[in-house]
Amino acid sequence: MQTSEELKSLVREKYSQLASAPRSTGCCGIPAASDTELFHFMADDYAQTAGYEQTADLGLGCGLPVQFAQIRPGDTVVDLGSGAGNDCFVARHETGETGRVIGLDFTPAMVAQARANAARLGYTNVEFVQGDIEQMPLPEDLADVVVSNCVLNLVPGKPSAFAELYRILKPGGHFSISDIVTTGELAPQVRQAAELYAGCVGGAVLEHEYLGMLEAAGFTKIQVQKSRAIEVPEALLTSQLSAEDIAAFRASGAGIRSITVYGEKPL
Repeated sequence: MQTSEELKSLVREKYSQLASAPRSTGCCGIPAASDTELFHFMADDYAQTAGYEQTADLGLGCGLPVQFAQIRPGDTVVDLGSGAGNDCFVARHETGETGRVIGLDFTPAMVAQARANAARLGYTNVEFVQGDIEQMPLPEDLADVVVSNCVLNLVPGKPSAFAELYRILKPGGHFSISDIVTTGELAPQVRQAAELYAGCVGGAVLEHEYLGMLEAAGFTKIQVQKSRAIEVPEALLTSQLSAEDIAAFRASGAGIRSITVYGEKPL
């Protein structure tokens, strides 16, 4: 079994590659055997979202958290796992010129790409910081709103990440997070597939455990704002698992879901 640091190293390596890869590489770091099938099975469509920047969209998300985040003009927004900056730019549209948007990402190459995108767009109130979500280099009581798109499932120490999320939110602030969870236990063979881990599946936990960790961190008014089933393409599974393993996974009844979750830090 891989250690926390080994998993972080794997994620850093994969997302460093994605920072310079063509968009059709596939969602969540998985090489696309079939571009259309694999690329779209996790991601939601941003095309009609105000503030959307196609060049900053690497197709690595699994939801539209900013759409549910209730961002107001002048808010300070933090995006955890900001990638090339797309969710930050959508958040900037909501918070306006008087607001502030901060993107935090684990991968230096992603931070560099996001900064280049912000500079090209002329955005002066969007900034990007490199750091670990389990130990954020951000002050406490910073954000009115925190968003994240299919990132926290990749973090080995989720309780630490949720504690840090609580710390950086202002009292009365809230979050909206899109993430991958499971319903039922995934087969060990799926858990051990490193490509699936970096691809937003292997690091997922049971939905009730995920919500329980948020409650244990101190958040209140936790609610699932959106939930949808993820049907894993055969091409993805066959690239990683044997026919027997795939049959066992299908027969187990275990499922994968994309959820968008809301919660508040009490006053």
